[in-house]
Amino acid sequence: MAQLTLNLETGSVSVELPTAAVQELKATLDEMMVRLKAVAGAGKARSPQKPVEYRYKTEIFLELFCNPNIWPTPFAAKVLITLRDSHLRLSTEASLSQAIADVNLFLEQA
Repeated sequence: MAQLTLNLETGSVSVELPTAAVQELKATLDEMMVRLKAVAGAGKARSPQKPVEYRYKTEIFLELFCNPNIWPTPFAAKVLITLRDSHLRLSTEASLSQAIADVNLFLEQA
């Protein structure tokens, strides 16, 4: 397992995850981007997209959530991040673009 660091607007958070879990997270982030592009490209004739979320549960809980219907473009989109264990709970948001970059960097280094 290695440390995944997610850069936030005013800091960062790191969590130890197996590479397979980060690969699943990447697939979810890719799905978020596809849904956001569908909403942005459809103009006024768009159909609502379902929210996308990723959950990793072991002794820690990590969730990333995005509702593609509220963002005008994929590059403006934010993801809600929840990280908790038995002693800590952190809820914050980060740019989707930054989360994708952080996950890609982790996978390149793994």
